[in-house]
Amino acid sequence: MARPSWSGFLRFNLISVPVKGFTATKSSGGKIGFHMLHSLCHSRIRYKKVCPIHGEVRDDEIVSGYETSKGHYVTVGKEERSALKAEDEKTIAVDAFVEESAVDPVYFSGRSYFLVPDGKVAQKPYSVLLEAMREERRCAVAQVVFAGRSQVAIVRPGDGVFTMSLLSYEDELKKAADFADEVEESSGNPEERKLAKSLIEASSIEGFDLSHYKDDYNERLAKLVEGKKHEAVASPENEEEAPAVINLMDALRQSLDRAKKAKSAGKAPRSKTVHRKTG
Repeated sequence: MARPSWSGFLRFNLISVPVKGFTATKSSGGKIGFHMLHSLCHSRIRYKKVCPIHGEVRDDEIVSGYETSKGHYVTVGKEERSALKAEDEKTIAVDAFVEESAVDPVYFSGRSYFLVPDGKVAQKPYSVLLEAMREERRCAVAQVVFAGRSQVAIVRPGDGVFTMSLLSYEDELKKAADFADEVEESSGNPEERKLAKSLIEASSIEGFDLSHYKDDYNERLAKLVEGKKHEAVASPENEEEAPAVINLMDALRQSLDRAKKAKSAGKAPRSKTVHRKTG
């Protein structure tokens, strides 16, 4: 078992459950990392912190500065910034419960944790809260302090454990409306929309399983690196042929036909197909 990256309490009203948090993502993210080398001798490339006036500088000579105008900076010391940080209260304070679909996925910051009960005394209240939220199909919106910064989080009842995902604040995201001008008003006719709906229906599945999807590029890259341990491997670039431009109606009909054929052959969905009634 990996070491927890966080420990504290999941609190709602008078309920306080000791929990441990484990980072949901792997440390390397499953990716293959590369170092930058000098092509002539394969030495590692190093980066130095250099002042254009005084040359290379030490870390203790570097301060943080905010540019107020061109070439003019206000410096802020580490102590000054530390004084502004919130205290790490080690508490996930639940504000309210919402429906599972209430939070737009665009707000998810990509930082998620698995929360597990910390100690014997936490087992029962943890399980009761987990099952109640699962049966009610509710998630908890909470506030938590991470690294001295107040964060908004969503706590979801997952597969046997709680999952906590940190959210971005409203003012940290761009607005979808800012890009509305990039999208032209729909020019599709009713028949095209009908075909599009039929295509969606034929391709709909139940029980989505993300494990069916793999990072094929990363797997191919791993094989390439393995091969290069003993000999050089040529990797010619293949130009992807641009798709032919066809009529939208034809594209919808062809796609629907392919989906139906794949469905009848048992190849299209990765699990049971959903059949919905259309009004």
